[in-house]
Amino acid sequence: MRAVIVAIGIAFLVSLFGTPLAIKVFTRLKAGQPIRAEGPVMHQGKKGTPTMGGVVFIVATVIAYVAGHLALTTLPDQQIAQVEPTITALVLLGLMVFSGAVGFIDDFLKVRKRNSAGLNKRGKLFGQILVGAVFGVIALYFPSSMVDAEGDSTNVETVGSTMLSFIRDIDFLDVGKVASVIIFIFVVMAATNGVNLTDGLDGLATGASVMVLAAYALIAFWQYRHWCADPAYTRDYCYSVRDPLEIALIAGAAAGACVGFLWWNTSPARIFMGDTGALGLGGLIAGMAMSTRTLLLLPIIGGLFVIITMSVVIQIISFKTTGKRVFRMSPLQHHFELAGWSEVNIVVRFWIIAGIGVAIALGLFYSEYLAAMS
Repeated sequence: MRAVIVAIGIAFLVSLFGTPLAIKVFTRLKAGQPIRAEGPVMHQGKKGTPTMGGVVFIVATVIAYVAGHLALTTLPDQQIAQVEPTITALVLLGLMVFSGAVGFIDDFLKVRKRNSAGLNKRGKLFGQILVGAVFGVIALYFPSSMVDAEGDSTNVETVGSTMLSFIRDIDFLDVGKVASVIIFIFVVMAATNGVNLTDGLDGLATGASVMVLAAYALIAFWQYRHWCADPAYTRDYCYSVRDPLEIALIAGAAAGACVGFLWWNTSPARIFMGDTGALGLGGLIAGMAMSTRTLLLLPIIGGLFVIITMSVVIQIISFKTTGKRVFRMSPLQHHFELAGWSEVNIVVRFWIIAGIGVAIALGLFYSEYLAAMS
């Protein structure tokens, strides 16, 4: 627990004090956010606000991960040696960094061209597929082992699973490695685009991501406390996951980094996360769902992202089939803007929706354990 708390604290401080520095650097580089002409009129006042702020909390998460591992070396009587970096960390941090890199290219092109076009759809799609495929293969095809206190190898398994999962792996839904990688690519695309579409108002995506990542930190730490690979845990009911403490540490660090960034990103935002941050967070959240074996629980944990994404899908289908729009504008948050709601009002109410989704998901997760133990 100490390592997770250290990681959260370090990530928060690095992000909180690093963001003002990023604001100065990006302002000096004239890396201002272009605003779509067809967007809400009130957004034109945000033109020129520094973007690519996601770089800050991605870097803060990596630094905090290292700090968390240094804290692990000070813990006495470690029964399971998780001091060395693991494949799980490689997959999760790799998803965050390289998904963020795809977003960074998009942001860079927007700034350079001085318009909101950025990376074309095919280029962004290719990047998302490539990142999902590479880390999906690593997660499914490269089992890693851990050495316990006696020097014996234990918990030899992959980061991901060939089985679909809800609260845990569903035994009768084994789809094989190839299909699992394909499914994971889809999850990466869905999560990255979901966070990206939500990132339309000051602090909206950042605050929602804090809740989702905090939920995964709680889930992963609970799995660590009831871990099948822990020789000190003697009960029959346990979780077969790979490196749950690593997952909790990274999820907590990312949540802490987002809180520090939110200090500067909330309305009126002094910096935007850009596609760098949105795609980075989406990639990490997809990895969290895979590594905690809660893939089908993700749509509930990230309920707000699903709702906003579906508003875009509904709008497109309706316009192409009937020529009519269901919403004044999509994504959904812009519909309410045009309906006269204030930005802060929308953000707070959408945060409440995000919190409800997280609460329901955590309730389902813990109720399964309580039911099994009763």
